[in-house]
Amino acid sequence: MQILLAEDDDGVAAALVEVLYDHGHVTRRVRYGREVLTYHRSSDLLLLDLGLPDTDGLDVLRALRAVSDMPVVVLTARGDERSVVRGLRLGADDYLVKPVRLAELLARIDAVTRRNAAKSASSVRTARAGDVEVDLDARRVRVAGAEIELTTKEFDILAVLAGRAGTAVSREQLLDEVWGDARHAVSRSLDVHLTQLRAKLRRPELLTTIRGFGYRFGDLED
Repeated sequence: MQILLAEDDDGVAAALVEVLYDHGHVTRRVRYGREVLTYHRSSDLLLLDLGLPDTDGLDVLRALRAVSDMPVVVLTARGDERSVVRGLRLGADDYLVKPVRLAELLARIDAVTRRNAAKSASSVRTARAGDVEVDLDARRVRVAGAEIELTTKEFDILAVLAGRAGTAVSREQLLDEVWGDARHAVSRSLDVHLTQLRAKLRRPELLTTIRGFGYRFGDLED
């Protein structure tokens, strides 16, 4: 497994990298929170310290959750109840307080990985809303039984939204997943592709705009 470790203490980082390597994991260690948003796409799980030199780890977690649902295990010396509650509410999959026993850390990583694998395996691969059907594996879209031709980018945008049907998806997450990096993507391109996508689907209510946040694919039960 590819693990991203955000830890500014060189001694702690070296020990963790060694233990993770001994248990078959490849670890990329970063020191700064901004690097998490650079490298998260090439990683399977994030070990996140909250005391980073450039920004608070909770702010990193909040920014990451706007663009990614990758598993996150917080590993920090900050053990007060408020921090623990905030970390979990912001989307951490687990929260461990230093010093942590390495056997427990490895067990928690395995548990988080299993939960996310099970969630992915059970995810819907065909999304439906009204008379619209999106086959995510075959990359086909049918409206009232007729197949609709979409460009690669149009389908990619639709797939991100349809794969989370009924759930609000931020603009940043769309840009990150479709263009590869929300910070470098051209936001205007998303608007153009969404306009074209809506015109082809001819179902204006299918893709709902959530002002100031993003978009939502129509309820599967519609």
